[in-house]
Amino acid sequence: MSRNLSGRTLFITGASRGIGLAIAKRAARDGANIVLVAKTTEPNPKLPGTLYSAATEIEAAGGQALAVPTDIRDENAVSLAVQAAVARFGGIDILVNNASAIQLTPTPATPMKRFDLMLGVNARGTYCCTQACLPELTRAAQAGRNPHVLNMSPPLSMKEHWFRPHVAYSMAKYGMSLCTLGHAGEFRNLGIAVNSLWPRTAIATAALQMIPGVDTRRCRTPEILADAAYLILTADAATTSGNFFIDDALLGANGVTDLDRYSVVPGTKDLIPDFFVD
Repeated sequence: MSRNLSGRTLFITGASRGIGLAIAKRAARDGANIVLVAKTTEPNPKLPGTLYSAATEIEAAGGQALAVPTDIRDENAVSLAVQAAVARFGGIDILVNNASAIQLTPTPATPMKRFDLMLGVNARGTYCCTQACLPELTRAAQAGRNPHVLNMSPPLSMKEHWFRPHVAYSMAKYGMSLCTLGHAGEFRNLGIAVNSLWPRTAIATAALQMIPGVDTRRCRTPEILADAAYLILTADAATTSGNFFIDDALLGANGVTDLDRYSVVPGTKDLIPDFFVD
């Protein structure tokens, strides 16, 4: 298939900054329509970027943008966001479940409020957005528009060491991956692809910088995930589903072997490995 997202409509959660924005801007270069779904509407000195600044960047990159302030834990808000996307662009071809909440704490240091936030945003939010977008994705399949759901979540690995230090966060992220496993099978006969994508190394985002002790100079940039996501979203939905892709492995399989361009500090060899990659 032609690797092009021109005229496609992407519904991207957590799109005001970081990885979600990078994926949006990569699609915008093709002239895609981007529905930006996130909560940030006012500037935050600790987390730069809002829905509206992201929309400006997307349009500068060549795409069309619709900013829809949304808490994806609220199914009514998600339903309204889908309706707004359809009203503006006529449908939805691609859903990227990127929004995520993180707190790397053991059980005694994880208040139930934070537990609920992580499960609500990561697992429930992914499920909710997928459910809400499903009718439009089904219509996209019937129209031959190659629909995809991409969850930014890790490969499933039932190893104790991925759970022991932060049970709540691991449950929340694996909840997204369980959506990939189940929805890939459930939607296969509908012609909708469902895949996961995860980085091998830590990615330098504003959210990561808020975690104490992380040296972002030993990270890669969000563009590595944007380029990997682009390969998935332009692949044939009929033959590319149910996969748990790792960014550099996918790029390598598609002939991209020089990954130094994605390093925050080119030439860095001791990159920080990400969680959940065996």
